Amino acid sequence: MDRLIYTAMTGAKHILEQQATNSHNLANATSTGFKAQVDSFRAVPVVSEGLPTRAFVIDSTVGADFNPGPIQSTGRTLDVAVQGEGWLTVQRGDGTEGFTRNGALKLNENGVLQTAGGQNIMGDGGPISIPPDVAITIAKDGTISSVNNGSQPGPSNILGRLKLVNPNEASLERKPDGLFGMRDNSQVEADASVSVVSGALEGSNVNVVDAMVNMISLARQFETQMKLMQTAENNANKASQLFNLSV
Repeated sequence: MDRLIYTAMTGAKHILEQQATNSHNLANATSTGFKAQVDSFRAVPVVSEGLPTRAFVIDSTVGADFNPGPIQSTGRTLDVAVQGEGWLTVQRGDGTEGFTRNGALKLNENGVLQTAGGQNIMGDGGPISIPPDVAITIAKDGTISSVNNGSQPGPSNILGRLKLVNPNEASLERKPDGLFGMRDNSQVEADASVSVVSGALEGSNVNVVDAMVNMISLARQFETQMKLMQTAENNANKASQLFNLSV
């Protein structure tokens, strides 16, 4: 009886964990550059006396779905979308490099180029500073140029180049701050083959229909585990009644 309870209990627990991941993906269906988290169930054998006939179900994070999301034009100068494979490099709070596909950039009060979340965008030589009263353009290779906003604009000046990288997806992991990074926190060299689209943003790659179907499926699986626990309770009550009749 207790074996059935613990088997159903662990199944229900990990279904709830996967439901939480699915809900998180669904909540970010409109987040710029979001990559869906991928979880899966795996069976773990129960080590005990007797034959190995039982197994527990455990929810494990396989990784992330790195398929690109749709690119939507915004017309905003500081919006960039990575085209195809690749990442924008940012400086995380602990000083290590982080990678993001959210190209909704902004300037802070000191003219430093940052993400919408406040992380400094990294260039080939570090953070990129934009002087005041200039109009900037971002080229396909990530080169940032500026032109004076005066009545007699002068020649364009190159301010820097976005550090665009394309590390092996297997070596990436989602960090607690939501950014991706190398598993060993190492730095990645810039990749000249990565390109960006200026005046556009990449949408989330979460499929809302698939997420809703998965949510319904997980809810039914959870209900099945609850029924198994009720069955175990009924079996225990019947066994107690039979035991009381035999004494």
